[in-house]
Amino acid sequence: MPSFDVVSEADMIEVRNAVDQSNKEISTRFDFKGSDARVEQKEHDLTAFADSDFQLSQVRDVLTNKLAKRKVDVRFLDEGKIEKIGGDKVKQVIKVKNGIETETAKKITRIIKDSKMKVQASIQGESVRVTGAKRDDLQAAMALLRKEVADTPLEFNNFRD
Repeated sequence: MPSFDVVSEADMIEVRNAVDQSNKEISTRFDFKGSDARVEQKEHDLTAFADSDFQLSQVRDVLTNKLAKRKVDVRFLDEGKIEKIGGDKVKQVIKVKNGIETETAKKITRIIKDSKMKVQASIQGESVRVTGAKRDDLQAAMALLRKEVADTPLEFNNFRD
């Protein structure tokens, strides 16, 4: 039976490249001269450091611009709250979401079932597998999901005929 998987995964290599480019730009910008502004990455957590709230927002802007240029969807980012660390310095943890959450997976299966298409959706861990009898039905399901689910960046992979 033809099938495909619906996943939501950020390209971590591109995220790493965007962080490196952001740090390079921050080190050369005049408005960050003499400050401790930077972005660090540990697995799926990015930590932005700066001397003030305003500089932190500038660091986030640089980071999101670099991510957008490297075609990493900014909807993957989940910004935490701003924390004060020693003196005037602040930091913010930004999580890079990976995988489809259970509520979103349930929403995807409900959309497919309500559409009365001749396809079935089943939740498989952090992805949703969609199977159908015809390839055209699967492509119609992809188009439907692109249109209906706007809050989560979706990718379709593992297409089997």
